[in-house]
Amino acid sequence: MGWGDFGIYSDGRCKTPTLDALATDGVCLTQSYTALPVCNPSRACLLTGRYPHRTGSIDTLEWRGLERLALRERTLPDMLKAAGYRTGLVGKWHLGAFDDRYHPMSRGFDEAVCFRGGMHDYYDWRLEFGREVRRADGRYLTDLWTEEACGFLERHAGGEAPFFLHVTYNAPHTPLQCPEEDVAPYREDGRFNEGVSTLYGMITRMDRGIGRILETLEKSGAVENTIVIFTSDNGSQFGGKGAKCITRFNCQWNGAKGSIYEGGIRVPLIVRWPAGLEGGRTCDFMVHFADWLPTLLAACGVEKPADSPAIEGVNVLPRLRGEEGDVCTRRFWQWNRYTPVPCCNAALRDGDWKLVMPLVDEAFGLPDIEWLRVCMYETEKMIAHGVITEPDPPRDIPDERPPAELYNIAQDPGEANDLAEAEPDRLAKMTREVDNWFEEVEAERRSIRDQW
Repeated sequence: MGWGDFGIYSDGRCKTPTLDALATDGVCLTQSYTALPVCNPSRACLLTGRYPHRTGSIDTLEWRGLERLALRERTLPDMLKAAGYRTGLVGKWHLGAFDDRYHPMSRGFDEAVCFRGGMHDYYDWRLEFGREVRRADGRYLTDLWTEEACGFLERHAGGEAPFFLHVTYNAPHTPLQCPEEDVAPYREDGRFNEGVSTLYGMITRMDRGIGRILETLEKSGAVENTIVIFTSDNGSQFGGKGAKCITRFNCQWNGAKGSIYEGGIRVPLIVRWPAGLEGGRTCDFMVHFADWLPTLLAACGVEKPADSPAIEGVNVLPRLRGEEGDVCTRRFWQWNRYTPVPCCNAALRDGDWKLVMPLVDEAFGLPDIEWLRVCMYETEKMIAHGVITEPDPPRDIPDERPPAELYNIAQDPGEANDLAEAEPDRLAKMTREVDNWFEEVEAERRSIRDQW
């Protein structure tokens, strides 16, 4: 889900009245960045305050264990639970699918209703309610998440103990499945093909569910001092063929999910906290997913455990309040399939400047994609036999790479004007910095895999 999937930012293309109201009433961050342009690495960063490479969660391929959040990592729910919070997860997990050590209830959550892989059928589902497996009962998956989230709030929002609820809707992730009542208005509009109509319907259904969650919170009496955050783990997914193509409006951003251009890593993020933040504002400073762990700990008055790994996030709570405070304006990204490839689909944002190292096509093939179907529909087989530990499929990565690009994001947020030739010294300096960062985080990632 990207910027263009909000009604308020798309001239009403997609109907999201709940999120539009949240954006109007809360604080909207215009320069919010995910950790990577795909899901689970960003989720790993959000829960640990650390770059994904350091956590071991580097790719979406759960059949190879590449989504696993390393067991040494301390998570936000770990820390809040230790401080007396009741913690719950509802939705997609994708930080350890086939080993109970990586189950969300082993990573800080008291309660969990989830699927543990990367994508899931919205009707033919297999979910874990705590440690118990349950099969589809006729409910549409988005509606089930809403019901379970509301149930958690009914049990805990009015209680004496504070609570942390992590609701991770998988909509509008593929497969494109949605009740007809929500697809029909977009199909009848005439502007959208079947793929986009279905995807917009999925978002509208989710938006309605978020409305129910907020209503339940209101009834609990806890709304004033509850921090509500909504964001996406990567930008809009594009692609597909013919009537099922989902390439669509995404404001002015270049690129999409999977790309380290702005359209893949810059996402909407809204915060509402009536007792702690003045609403009805936008904040234009840069914030990264790593920043939310220290920021939320500060808001909750919880100290980070001294024995947890060093975090790379910054507490931006003062800045959210309009006060003086720290902001990290120097962030790195890199992503490809299987083992990370240096100088491939990598970026550095340093102040107003952004270096982009374009992707190399050979690093994005998925020769064992057939395992995705097994992961979704034959989960017990994966649990019984474990993940694939053999080396990566053969890849012929060329030594020669596309030339690096350089953009001034403040002047050119759409990344239309490459300034690499005009700024050779800056280009060389930022390239060295990406190389050094990649070498550092890759050394840490390899040490995790060796321990695995």
